[in-house]
Amino acid sequence: MESKRYLLFTVFVAGMSTLAIEFTASRMLQTVYGTSNIVWANVIGLVLFFLTLGYFIGGWWSDKRPFHADFYALVTAAGMSSILFLLLMSMLLREAALAMAAVAVGSIASSLVGVVLMIAVPITLLGCVSPFAVRLAVNDVNEAGRISGQIYAISTWGSLAGTYLPVLLVIPEAGTRWTAVIFGGILLTVGLIGLVRTQLPLAVMVLIGLLPLGLVVEHVVSQPIKQYRGQIYEMESAYNYIQVVRENDCNYLLLNEGQAFHSFYCDGGRVPVISVWSIMLAAPYFNEPAAVAAKGDDLVEDLAVIGLAAGSIPKQFMVHYEGVKVDGIELDPGIVEVGREYFEMTEPDLNVIVGDGRYALNQLDKRYDVITLDAYKVPYIPWHLTTQEFFEEVAAHLKDDGVLAINVGRVPNDRRLVEAVTATLQRVFPTVHTIDVPGALNSILVATMVETEPEWLMTNKQNVAGEVPPLLAQVLELATANLVPTVAGEVVFTDERAPVETMIDSLVIRYLIEEGPSALPSYE
Repeated sequence: MESKRYLLFTVFVAGMSTLAIEFTASRMLQTVYGTSNIVWANVIGLVLFFLTLGYFIGGWWSDKRPFHADFYALVTAAGMSSILFLLLMSMLLREAALAMAAVAVGSIASSLVGVVLMIAVPITLLGCVSPFAVRLAVNDVNEAGRISGQIYAISTWGSLAGTYLPVLLVIPEAGTRWTAVIFGGILLTVGLIGLVRTQLPLAVMVLIGLLPLGLVVEHVVSQPIKQYRGQIYEMESAYNYIQVVRENDCNYLLLNEGQAFHSFYCDGGRVPVISVWSIMLAAPYFNEPAAVAAKGDDLVEDLAVIGLAAGSIPKQFMVHYEGVKVDGIELDPGIVEVGREYFEMTEPDLNVIVGDGRYALNQLDKRYDVITLDAYKVPYIPWHLTTQEFFEEVAAHLKDDGVLAINVGRVPNDRRLVEAVTATLQRVFPTVHTIDVPGALNSILVATMVETEPEWLMTNKQNVAGEVPPLLAQVLELATANLVPTVAGEVVFTDERAPVETMIDSLVIRYLIEEGPSALPSYE
């Protein structure tokens, strides 16, 4: 009975380790390849494939050698390979990150193949565990159904633990590499105890062989996850891999694959270039000139920022619109922490709200002059922040003459995403304006609560000439010069159907085919 209980406990730990490896591997991949549905589908698909392979091998092996010593040797090997191969995977991905920064496509592809092989070994071994355990536990064929059901139920309970523990606790607190060591170590320990009980000489040999593994662990976990030029900080939060890179006198926030910076702060608060976020300063100047003139210095009193990051948008609004109060919504508390430490995000008039952009906005009872939306995980926008229903919720939080400014990506000769978001906005807002950000693959869509004319931006620019700070004057000049006709597509995003990821995937693939890998954005 005691032997069977330990067998079932081992099955539980194996189930837990399987899902822990899956989430750890996906988080490691996220640092280089992002968090798109394609990445997730590939990880899940590979795990299911190698588990299936393990089921066949485990069933065959257990029929050939139905011994407890073989079973615990299998579990021990699964634990050791979980540690070793996931740590090797992190080293491969570190090189892939450097290759991605330099857009070295051959290195990226070879690293991805290596990652597949790294997952294959531990997951296949773990797939062997359940059928092997069934074979050992069944002594009477009349109990085969009950015992196999019990084993697969216990394995699934373990999988539940392996789903929540890494995501909610271990990865945010310890990081992905230590997560691999922790869960692989638990599995290894359980297997070793089983070997001590069934095959002591083999257990001693394994213990001796653990010394080189310990050296590998010490070497790998002491290295940074990435090492970009000028990198001064990195961390793994519950949602993202976060980097801070310093160049000259400016700090830049990079997330996950690091192909674009999400915030910047330069010493003294200077703004070295007019960015995507700077262009959003022009949004309230699309309103009727008489109304803009009547408001004067009170043009923007209340601002909501969905996708706060490290605070670049509110910082620029606060400099150029005196007295503005800001509610900034950011999903990731780790980014907020970094923003306060490295980006001077400590303004007293900035109210930081940690939570999902859509949910958090709907908990607020204020109405705003301007709401900005910049919630990219390059190149993806969370689909639930693109739908008609969401924009109706945004409109309910805008003042009667309020405006919404959205950052939307595009590629040369393909504006499908911009046009789809435009069509969706037009279901809610009377007018939508389009500004193509010069030197970037971004468009700013400005949706107004009242009917407005694009010419009003020019009129307002002329009316405030010489009265606004130099940067705002440049922004108005650039916004006016880069206004393009607003074109609505045929696709409208709704909560029922929002094929955002599919559309973006096709944009990226088409862009790579037409422009080649060298056209990919690169931070360095």
